[in-house]
Amino acid sequence: MSRVVLGPDITCDALLGGAVELLQPREGYRVNVDSILLAAFASGRRVALAVDLGSGVGALALLAHHRGLARELALVEREAALAELARQNLDRAALSGRVFVRDLDAQGLPLELRGKAGLVLSNPPFFNDSEHRAPRSAARKAARLGGVAPVLRAASLALSGDKARAAFVYPARGLEALLTAARAASLTAKRLRFVHAYESEPARLALVELRRAKPGGLLVEPPLVEWERPGRRTAELLRLTAGASGRS
Repeated sequence: MSRVVLGPDITCDALLGGAVELLQPREGYRVNVDSILLAAFASGRRVALAVDLGSGVGALALLAHHRGLARELALVEREAALAELARQNLDRAALSGRVFVRDLDAQGLPLELRGKAGLVLSNPPFFNDSEHRAPRSAARKAARLGGVAPVLRAASLALSGDKARAAFVYPARGLEALLTAARAASLTAKRLRFVHAYESEPARLALVELRRAKPGGLLVEPPLVEWERPGRRTAELLRLTAGASGRS
C-alpha cells in the first residue's frame, strides 16, 4: 500500500496497485489487508445495494465497487470525522453513495436501509475491554473496542431476503462469539474461510458469510495462507492485493 502525506493528520493511500485510493487518518486505526481479503471473499453476483457497517473511511465500499459487487453503496459510521473522510473518498472516486453518521449500538440501523441490502460488509470491532489491553490511540480504541452484536443485528435488519448475504472478517479466536451473536440476530453461517499468516500457524482471521436462512449447509473453504516465509507472500495473497478475484 503506497502512501502520500497530505498534511499532519491525513494521508492518501493506494490499494490494489493504485486501483483504489483513499484518504485516512495518519494516526489511529488504518486500513490493512483484512479489508482486501474480505472484499475478495464477498465476491459474487452483483447486487443493487451494498451496505458497509462500521465503514470507517469507506475502504470496504470502495473495494466492493472496484470488484463490481454493487450498483449503489451505503456506509454507516459512528465517528463523524471518519464519515466525512468516507464522503470525500466516494467523491474522489466519482461514486454515488450515502454516508450515515450512526451509532449502531445506541441508535440502530437507519430506517432507510432496513430490508434493502443484497450485500452487507463489515470489519467490526473485536476487542473486549475485559479481555484485552486497550489500544493507546484514542482513535484506534474507538474503532476496535466494543461488541459485535449491534453490528450483526444491523446486518440482519439490512438484508433484503434469504438470498442476500453478509460478509464479516473477524479474529479466528473470536469465531465462537461471532457465530453465537449471529444466531441471536437470526443469521446463519453458510460459508467460512480461515486466514493463516503461515501454513504452520493457527488461523488469525475468519472470513464468514451469513444469511437469514435455516441452520445447516456450512461450506468450509480451503484456508488462505498469507506468507510462504518472512518477506515472501504466497501467490494467492499477491493476486488478491493486486486486485485478482480469488484462488487460481
